[in-house]
Formats: sequence, structure tokens, C-alpha cells
Amino acid sequence: MLSGIALASVWAMPAFAAGADKPWLDAARSPQERAKLVVAAMTDDEKLRLLQGDTELDANGTGVNACVGHISGIARLGLPGLCMGDGPAGVGNGMKGVTQFPAPIMGAATFDRDLMEGYGKALGAEHAGKGRNVVLAPTINIIRTPKWGRAAETLSEDPFLTAQLGTAITAGIQSLGLIATPKHFVANNQEWLRLGDGPAYEAVDAVIPERALREIYYPAFEAVVKTAKAGSIMCAYNRVNGHYACENPETLGHLKDWGFDGFVVADWYFAHRSTVASVKSGLDISMPGGVSPFGFAEFYGVKELKAARAEGEITQADIDGMVSRIVTPMLRLGLIDKPLPGNATADVRSPAHLILSEMIAEEGTVLLRNERGVLPLLPGKLASVAVIGDDAGANVQTSERYGGFVKTEDVGTLKTPLDAIKAALGPDTSVTYARGTLGILPLPAMPAAAFEDLTASYYASPDWKGKPVTVRKEATIDYAEAGPKAGVTGLPALWSARWTASFVPAKSGVYRFSLNGGGEIALNIDGKRVAYVPKQSFRLATHGTVQLEAGKRVSLELAYSNAPTLSANELRLGWEAPDSTLIDEAVAAAKKAKVAVVFVADHVSEGADRTDLNLPGDQDALIEAVAAANPNTVVVLHTVGPVLMPWRDKVAGILAAWYPGEQAADSIAALLTGKANPSGKLPVTFPADDVNGPADQLVRYPGIATTARYDEGILVGYRWYDAKGIAPLYPFGHGLSYTTFGYDKLKVARGKQGWTVTAKVSNTGKVAGDEVAQLYVSMPAAAGEPPRQLKGFARVSLQPGQSVTVEFPLDTRALSYWDETAKDWRMARGTYRVQVGSSSRDLPLGKDFDPAR
Repeated sequence: MLSGIALASVWAMPAFAAGADKPWLDAARSPQERAKLVVAAMTDDEKLRLLQGDTELDANGTGVNACVGHISGIARLGLPGLCMGDGPAGVGNGMKGVTQFPAPIMGAATFDRDLMEGYGKALGAEHAGKGRNVVLAPTINIIRTPKWGRAAETLSEDPFLTAQLGTAITAGIQSLGLIATPKHFVANNQEWLRLGDGPAYEAVDAVIPERALREIYYPAFEAVVKTAKAGSIMCAYNRVNGHYACENPETLGHLKDWGFDGFVVADWYFAHRSTVASVKSGLDISMPGGVSPFGFAEFYGVKELKAARAEGEITQADIDGMVSRIVTPMLRLGLIDKPLPGNATADVRSPAHLILSEMIAEEGTVLLRNERGVLPLLPGKLASVAVIGDDAGANVQTSERYGGFVKTEDVGTLKTPLDAIKAALGPDTSVTYARGTLGILPLPAMPAAAFEDLTASYYASPDWKGKPVTVRKEATIDYAEAGPKAGVTGLPALWSARWTASFVPAKSGVYRFSLNGGGEIALNIDGKRVAYVPKQSFRLATHGTVQLEAGKRVSLELAYSNAPTLSANELRLGWEAPDSTLIDEAVAAAKKAKVAVVFVADHVSEGADRTDLNLPGDQDALIEAVAAANPNTVVVLHTVGPVLMPWRDKVAGILAAWYPGEQAADSIAALLTGKANPSGKLPVTFPADDVNGPADQLVRYPGIATTARYDEGILVGYRWYDAKGIAPLYPFGHGLSYTTFGYDKLKVARGKQGWTVTAKVSNTGKVAGDEVAQLYVSMPAAAGEPPRQLKGFARVSLQPGQSVTVEFPLDTRALSYWDETAKDWRMARGTYRVQVGSSSRDLPLGKDFDPAR
């Protein structure tokens, strides 16, 4: 959802006592009975006002708005307001005094249900401490493409893993008497055109076969409803098979089939598109409410709903059903019986939460490569280490900087990985530092002196059409707010511009450029695309490089459109002329050290997909240079997810450390030095390139015009690579340890509730460690399923020489496929195969069985 738009603060009110005049406050009655009673006691206007967000500000008088979305309560009936807030990795929307937890994809890499339930409880506790009683989390959309801008915010490419951990987080949040809102229902798998395009903001249409919906995109939502009893579901921006997600009777209708008793809330601004169609399809709350700043009408206002009812387009029963679905989870989960006091300024951080944050970061970091046992770096046994990278210092990438994540500036100054590594290694190890690169932040603005004849043409359209309304000479492309606020007149709300110039490089070599701004931006030099920012919601820095020759004049063209962006129309063209000084210093440091540790990062966020999987800027070149200087080079990746690694076989060690939250420094130092043993497993495939994946054809992703066809069907993630016989860079489920594990004694037994698969896992190494045993099932060929699918996992902690038997339950649903002809789940006849091991491509144990026998 969109964030940073504070609409209201919590409605704090004391609990009312039950009495004859307020029987719905009697906790001994069922939630359904109480909901029926309280709905009957409401006036018509009271009912209608529950269906749309309001704009009451700062009801608690603190001067701080706790809510990103708000529904006022009804004091005379004892109903508290609903205070909704992000986020997926801590209390977002600019709240201070909160914990910055690791990105959810890092939590998924733990494969730890108990830890994720504990995380849900901690997340819920901090939201509650701020006065929020509706938590807009977890995100449980499938990673269909690793280029997706919100990959860090969700859990996995696999529906089973996503369902298991999404259920655990939801249960943890709701155990504290809050409403969790799993999102975004459904098939919200790309940022490209999520807000729409053109004057009508027509959002992308995900055209998906029913089987793929049932087997890939629905299971996590079905699980959070059936198992965790989620009190709310957020519907998405996109369309699904021709209908917007928040007015889609086919998709929303399944919620009722699964036993959902809560409310559906629209994602902010762009998800709600109608009155009648939305009411009839099952949308209960419009957020944030009112007329949007992008021209959409007020669909659920009192006037609009009354008019639709008067015309017979909706009924009183429709309204009462919507209101009932809002109050039922409030009653079932305790929001009415134990309303929150509300204190948006409270400091909700705690030592326990910081310990939990570090634990998730340690368990979720994945050791991808460890040649010659280069890791761990043992204190007292290593003479020297070179720590290299802008990301190793004060600019360490710990979280997304936009969307609903907790911003680093909201938690204060963080310890650097460099300082933590020094402390962990102790005085006997010499630790040197070299920055090596300017990193991933926007580069210094290209100066006026570099341009020749910089000309800007401004258009009164978002797509450079028509005659320019203004053509003028400019000095630089460096605007805090471009367009009208930069003195350009005659531009509408949606506009575009094109800058042209030439320049003469003073030096030969690789020139680096950065683009920073919201909207769509493209930089071409001599007609070649150097950097591109796809249509995006927020300001992000995108980097590109080009080889230029000294003295040879080149042309430059920068095209910009502000449609659509939710940020100010900031725009900066940054650059860095060829200068080998930083990399030379890194190489010198690496040559003098026994081991070199290179920290690299990216910055990907809600609002924009990646255009490729490369590390930004000159970081690949930095790694290549350091690895050439020192064969004992270890790379730490602080990235949104998968990246390409042209240098993989030249380095000794690689750690995928994701966006690890505010405990980034201590967690990575513990892992590097052996205080903690890596145990994370990849929840997403790392591809070897970005042209052979399941969604890398244009028609599939990002789509043609406004249609993305999911014709890869059920072959998402590792299912695709296995079915096509393509070797990934690193497979789903992969993750090494400082110890070794053995597998033995696989058995399949039938019971009353299905089948149980057991196997023995042993620590065959010399140090204690955690292993995640994974169960994969292969169905008979007649089922038409991929070669194998994750159907169970068990995380175990083992001392050297210790063994444990792990169990995996299997029911008929786990062995079934969706039959589109029968429109039901079916088991195929024939032989099934179960395999157990440490990743989707490391499965030493296998056994065939026939469920019919």
C-alpha cells in the first residue's frame, strides 16, 4: 500500500460495561451474535460512515498522527475507531521510537515458523504501543519475478513456504488483540503499471489461468484465512482477468468460500474504482477515503452510497453485511472489549525486540559460497582483514527507504559493519578499511560547466505528445521540485519534459550516471540507453555506466514524465567521471590483507521494479578488482533479493544478507567470525541470468500495453527451472553452514489424517549448527505438475554428532492438483515420490509410494 500519508490518529476510549441497553458488549455472546446486535443498534449514517476512511486528525492530542488510515468509532455504542498502519518490517509511516526489523524476505529465509510467529507478536506489540489496532501486514504475494520492486517485503516464490510463514506472522499479530491485514489480494506481482497509465490510470491486468491462481497465488491467502483467522484482507491495485481486484466478484468470492468473517479494505487511492461493483463484489472499506488527489471520485461517501441504494443498485442488506464484516473481527479479536489507549509518541523499542531483530538477521542470512573454508574469520587466528565498500560504513543498506518500511533516520545512527567487525575480531587482528565506491546513493549533480547548449522542452501531456508549452535554456538538471515549482508555467498536473545537450568528455574511461526522481526517467547518450527508471511511485536512485572517449563530443537526452508519482517531482542527473582512486585504494588494502570482505548493496523499493539484476554502479567492477588482488575475497550482499554474480567463481565466499534491519552490523559480524553459524535458506531462486526465467518474456512481464499474461501457469520460481532443465545460479532452498549434515532413514507411513514422512538428520561436522530439512513431492506425470514441489520443512538445531528424526505431515490436498475441468482438487492415480534434503536440488533421500495402497 501507499505510505507516508498520515490521515488520522487513534480513537482512544475506555471500555464500556455490558448492560441491558448494550448487549453487544457482553463477551459471553458469540462474535456473530454481538455483531448482529450492534449493527441493529446503529443509525443509517453511523453504518455508512464505517465504510470509508475519514480525515479526523490527531484525536489523541499529541500532535503526531499514528494512523495511515482511520475509521472513527461510535462512542455511544462502545465501538473504538480503527487505526491502520504499515508496515512489513516494523512500525512504518514515519513513526519514531520503533524497531527496524529485517525485511520479510530475510524472515522467510529462516524457514522458522516459531521465529516468525514471535516476530508477528513483536510487530503487533509495537503497533499497539503506538495506538494502532489494524496492522497492514503481512505481505504474502508470490515473487513471480525477482525484478519485482516489493520482493523484499514479501516472503517467497513458493506458495507453501509463503503460506506457512504468512500464517505464523498473522497469528502472532492477532494474538495481541489486533487485526492483521494480509495483502495484496491477489496477483500483485509487479510495480510496473500498478498505479495505472494514461488519464484513467488503467492498471495492469494480470491474465491468469484458474489453475495457477489455485495452486500458486491463492494458497497463502487461503491459509491466513483458514488457519490464522485473519480479521482483514487488503485487495490490490491491479486487475485480475479483466476486473479490478477490489471489484472482482470471482476472486473476492473465494474469501467467503474459505470461511472469512472479516472485512476487505482497498489499497490506498488507486485500488478502489467504483461504488456499485465494489459493494456487490465484497469490498467493505475504502481507503483512505474521499476524492483522491489523482481525480478518482468518492466512491463510498455517505451521499454516494445513499444514492446507489435509492436507485436500487445496492440494498440495505448489502450495507448491513459490510458493517457486520467490519465489526465481527473487532469483536472476535478483542478490539471492543480491550480498546488500546493510544500513544503515538510512545517509545516502543525494547531490548527483547533488538535481540529478536538480530536473531532474524542471523538466522536469515544465507551462506551461498565458502571455498577453502575461508569463513569463519576466527578471532585471534587471523592477522589481517580488509573491509571494503561504501556499504560497510555509515551508508549500510539496512532497509527500504520508501514504502511502509521503517526508515533509518527514524531509529537514529546505526553501528557500521566495519566497527562491528573490528570489535568482533579483537585487537589481535589488523582491520583496514577502503571505501572502494561511492555506493548506491545519488551521485553529485552533473555541473553546468559540463553541458553544451542544455535545452529543456516541457509538454502538457505525460507522454511527450503535442507541441511543447515551453522551451528554454537551463544550466543543470538538478531540481528539488521540477516543473511548475521550478518556474515553468502552463503545465497541468500530469506533464513531461525532455532535456537535450552535448558534452565533451575530458577523460577516457567509464562514466557513471545516476537518475533520481519519481515518475519515469530515461537517459540516452549518443542514442544508447544508459539508465532507466520505470514508472515509479517514489524517488529512487538508478545507476548506469558508459564508456566514453576523451575529446569526442557526445549527445545527451534525458526524458522525464511525472505520471504517476507520489513524490515531489524531484529530478537529478548525477555523474562521476572516470577516477580509479577509490578502487585502487581498495585493491591496495586487499593485497595487504589475508582476507578481504567486500560489502555491496542495492536500493529497491515499493513503487518501481528493477530493470535488470545487476548490482548498481561500479560495484561489480570493485569486486572483480579486489578478487584479482586477493583470492580470499568474501562478498556480503545487502540486496533486495537475487543479483547476478559475474565474479562468483573468482571469490571465495558469498553471503546473502538481504536488508537486515538495524542490527545489520552485529549480525553480520557474528556470522563472519563464527559467533553465529549461518543457517538461512534461499526462499527465492537466484537465476544465472535475467533472460531465462519464467516471467522474462515481454508478454509475461511487464506485459504488453496494460496486459501481463501469466502463461507460465504454475511454473513459477524453481518449478520453472526444474521443468525446463535450467541450472540456476543458486537453487531455491540452498544455504551452507560451517558444519555438515547427513540424511538417512526415509520412511513414509499412512495414518488416519493422511501420511507422515520421516527422516533422520545428523550433524556430521565439528561445530553446532541449524539445518532446514526440506520435503519435496513429485506427482505422477498425469497430474501435469512440475518435477517437484516443497510440501514440508523442519528447522532443527544439532550439536556435533547429534541426530534427530524430523516429521512431515502430508494430507490429500498436499498430494492434489487443481483440475480445471472438474473445478476441484484431484489426486492423480499412480506413483508419487517424496524426497528429503537440504535444498530443491540437493535431495539425497527419495522414496516412491502409491497413496491408493
